[in-house]
Amino acid sequence: MLLDKLKESNYTVVLTGAGMSTESGLPDFRSSDGLWEKEDPSRIASTDALNRNIEKFFEFYRHRVLGLQDCKPHTGHRILAKWEKEGVINSIITQNVDGFHAEAGSRNVAELHGTLQKVHCHMCGKEYDNDKYVNEQYQCECGGKLRPSVVLFGEMLPEEALLMAAEESEKADLFIVLGSSLTVTPANQFPLIAKQNGAYLAIINMEPTELDIYADETIHHRKIGELLKELDEGLAAQ
Repeated sequence: MLLDKLKESNYTVVLTGAGMSTESGLPDFRSSDGLWEKEDPSRIASTDALNRNIEKFFEFYRHRVLGLQDCKPHTGHRILAKWEKEGVINSIITQNVDGFHAEAGSRNVAELHGTLQKVHCHMCGKEYDNDKYVNEQYQCECGGKLRPSVVLFGEMLPEEALLMAAEESEKADLFIVLGSSLTVTPANQFPLIAKQNGAYLAIINMEPTELDIYADETIHHRKIGELLKELDEGLAAQ
């Protein structure tokens, strides 16, 4: 069914969540054994910590950046990048901060929560690669503190990414969710926006989601990389 829709669709948008990242070996922050179970995010990954608990903030995010060094984009990331080049899909909306879609070669990506691949100065805004954190260099040349280019607790999501995500969702005639529990706002609104505008909605997640009732097709208990490989082979066989 999904294969046929991919072939027929004139405008396909993909939303990716934590399930996409965990297949690269990254921990899911919101799962029962995820990182948020061990640390209070409002205490560490927040604007407040940046101002009041800076050593813990640096330690926490250096740990996350180092975790990225051990992981790479998986087959699913590479297939989505290939599909974008081939015109099979048009854009990606992601809740993930690993930057793996861009690393795999995807260009039209709305990063709703920013990226851990970059850090920037909290004062002047100058951008650096995340190896600054790897090397424990937390200060900008202007004297300001370097912070990861992700959305912290207590911050608004980037307006440009939100606008792009909303516009892409409205244009979609096929909207595919990959590895998102769809519990976080506003990301869980984009499938509904697409559906309201006439899109075929496919939700692929390890567990059922609250939005499954709105989906035209649901696929559970499948690895994303394996499923996309099967679909890619089906497209090639046409």
